[in-house]
Amino acid sequence: MSKPTIYELDGRVPLAQAVPFGLQHVLAMFVSNITPIIILAGIVGVDSALQGALIQNCMIIAGIGTLVQLYPLWRIGSRLPIVMGISFTFLSLAIVIGTGMGMGTLMGAVVIGGIVEGILGLFARYWIRIISPIVAATVVTAIGFSLLPIGANSFAGGQGAADFGAAHNWIVGSVTLLTCLVCQVFGKGFLRSLSVLVGLIAGYILSLFMGMVDFSSLNGVGIVSLPKLLPFALEFNIGAILSIIAIYMVSATETIGDTSALCAGALKRQPTDKELGGSIACDGFVSSIAGLFGCTPITSFSQNVGLASMSGVVNRSVIAVGAGIMILGGVFPAVGVVLTTIPQAVLGGCTLMMFGSILFAGFGMMSKCGFDNRNMVTFSQRIVSPLSSSSPSS
Repeated sequence: MSKPTIYELDGRVPLAQAVPFGLQHVLAMFVSNITPIIILAGIVGVDSALQGALIQNCMIIAGIGTLVQLYPLWRIGSRLPIVMGISFTFLSLAIVIGTGMGMGTLMGAVVIGGIVEGILGLFARYWIRIISPIVAATVVTAIGFSLLPIGANSFAGGQGAADFGAAHNWIVGSVTLLTCLVCQVFGKGFLRSLSVLVGLIAGYILSLFMGMVDFSSLNGVGIVSLPKLLPFALEFNIGAILSIIAIYMVSATETIGDTSALCAGALKRQPTDKELGGSIACDGFVSSIAGLFGCTPITSFSQNVGLASMSGVVNRSVIAVGAGIMILGGVFPAVGVVLTTIPQAVLGGCTLMMFGSILFAGFGMMSKCGFDNRNMVTFSQRIVSPLSSSSPSS
């Protein structure tokens, strides 16, 4: 019997092969995984030491969520090579709740909402076929529109910053964005899949030379630290909970799409109802755990779905090695604190392209649905509410 390869779903491959391919998945999602919590913590006003702990927690939760998807606990998890990470989908609402009601209220809503989505995932076979493709496309498009102002504010230095709109922020943000675009358009293979990370590194190096990086927060940081449980005391507000649950339903549709895309592109088949339900259940229940550690909800990462489809690497043990790398990275607090020194302008240059890609994905989903009169009416009715509830300040 031949030994399993990285192109087969099951079986262990040699560690020498698993590490580089697992690391590739980590690098492809690393920036996207930590950016939401950095933006949220910066706007809400969380101190730098706690920001570092939250970034640690996000890395660990992403690794745990990925392992649960790979190796299910009962019916929680899909047994598919899906990489999980902190979702951008919740960012706009999280900022509104975090600034208006406090981080404790936000985390209480995250915990309750995750349980609701997890339970829905366990019973997905009874409802999963009723989701209209045009509704999912409309939701994704609205998310892209609502997030663009947040990226623009970060691009200018972060709303409320003393140097908001200063020339050095525009220079650093522009160089970061241009580097991302050049790698995405002209890069090939590995370089293209890491275009956001390359842009972040370029912008960070430039900001170092321009004196925009402060390393004072590294003073007194230990070498190893366990994740911080309940950094915010949980509070429960029915309005916040219902709002978050609504976004969890959006996240569930995204997870359905990612799971279907992975099976079609990498495994050349359609997903089963059990796999779809397991993906959603993992999305919800692990998000509840994320709330206990001060993190916003997690979801499947589309860029990793694309990477698996492009490379054909679907072996679960390979992805598990990547999950292990994320968890190990989260145990070393200096990593998290260093990441908090990334200037807002650098994050803005990266996120503008990522947020734009979400908007583009929504347009792509709509094109597959068709532009008949019924879809146009559905889109026009459903796009107004999300857009009217978001503003550049959020």
